[in-house]
Amino acid sequence: MPVKAAEDQIISGEEMLRKYRSTKDKALRNEIVLFYQNLIKYAVFSTRNMYQKYADAEDITNEAYLALISAVETFDPDKNVKFESYASMKMRGAIIDYIRRQDIIPRSVRAFAKELENVYSRLYAELSREPSTDELAEAMGIPKEKLLKNMADAAAASSLSFEELLYEGGEVFISDEGDGVWNIERELYLKERTKMLARAIEELKEQQRLVVTLYYYERLKFSDIAKVLDVSESRVCQIHSKAMLKLKYNMEQYIKG
Repeated sequence: MPVKAAEDQIISGEEMLRKYRSTKDKALRNEIVLFYQNLIKYAVFSTRNMYQKYADAEDITNEAYLALISAVETFDPDKNVKFESYASMKMRGAIIDYIRRQDIIPRSVRAFAKELENVYSRLYAELSREPSTDELAEAMGIPKEKLLKNMADAAAASSLSFEELLYEGGEVFISDEGDGVWNIERELYLKERTKMLARAIEELKEQQRLVVTLYYYERLKFSDIAKVLDVSESRVCQIHSKAMLKLKYNMEQYIKG
């Protein structure tokens, strides 16, 4: 698309948002939602590894759609933030909340993932380094093979847990009350958090970093990542779960101080 055409689209979107801010015209709101509908597709696509085994994409899409409407209604064009960033945060949060409410990931899987996180954090603190798979299995009192199988099964739960941490860290920046204020200080916090996340990803082992990159940046499914790495999908899920443990541990230290 030519640069000028792209600029005209951005200006058109901003103008509609400003007009809606003053008129609250429902027809105009619907037009804005239609204008930004690609944000819905991206939100659903980018979170599919969390829900695809347990939820219908249509339900997830509906949650994202409602969140986009809410974003249009609460967005303040006078704040120095892009609507796309504001709306994307609200949609991702809505999807995470939906998965929470529906409890679509089996309780036994989430319970294992939580126990694994606790053991991992304890061992990391005691050893002053990342614990090995053998050390995790011993601390949990289960064979290594069972640990690996459970880690593969808990890949979606690990993703959700990590996403919950990141969302809760930025949740204070989005309010459904009042006019949905999102100020410069909050924007800077999110940028700083993004830098910390990039640094945490760089500290991962090479194979873990590759899986995370393909998962979060290339938006590949676990099955597609398995083809790239020439390993089983189960193995990819294991690598992913181990990477999530380290990322969550590091980001939790930063977010929660």
